Amino acid sequence: MRKLAFGMNLSLDGYIAAPGDDLGWSVPSDELFQWWSDRVGATGLALYGRKLWEAMSSHWPTADQQPGATSAQIEYARRWRDMPKVVFSSATRTVDWNTRLFTGDAVTEITRLKADDGGSMDIAGATLAAAAMRAGLIDEYALVTHPVLVGGGTPFFTAVDNWVNLNLVETRKFPGSVVLTRYETRR
Repeated sequence: MRKLAFGMNLSLDGYIAAPGDDLGWSVPSDELFQWWSDRVGATGLALYGRKLWEAMSSHWPTADQQPGATSAQIEYARRWRDMPKVVFSSATRTVDWNTRLFTGDAVTEITRLKADDGGSMDIAGATLAAAAMRAGLIDEYALVTHPVLVGGGTPFFTAVDNWVNLNLVETRKFPGSVVLTRYETRR
């Protein structure tokens, strides 16, 4: 059975995007960017919601060809393109870059994917992750907390029907007082 993880940058008050989808507060240090890149490189399958897919696919497929691209950006772009991906959307019509589109019930498909053999899966996108969270499908939460209060926006956590007990498995400090905390779901 595959492990499903949900990890994002978030503000201290729990948001992954400020009002207006502003992400300007979450620019990573080189060290944090490398951590995210290594995570993408180790992901067996990434699950994307439409909104985050649109943002990622508008930049990363050609980021390594942009003037001034750093070696870290080039590496991340290559890893992102190579990583198998599933986009969950009824509005998206086409996908590229080692990606397939799924338009049916997300929870049913994620449950099926978890039962398969293969590498770990990452889920990305607030709405998609919320559905998986409510269904009890997430095995790990990776919170990369930035020292900023944004006051609103898109929350990392959504309302759940039952408590979800967690075990702390890692903490790490990055430059800029950014802190990673990783938790596994206690089953």
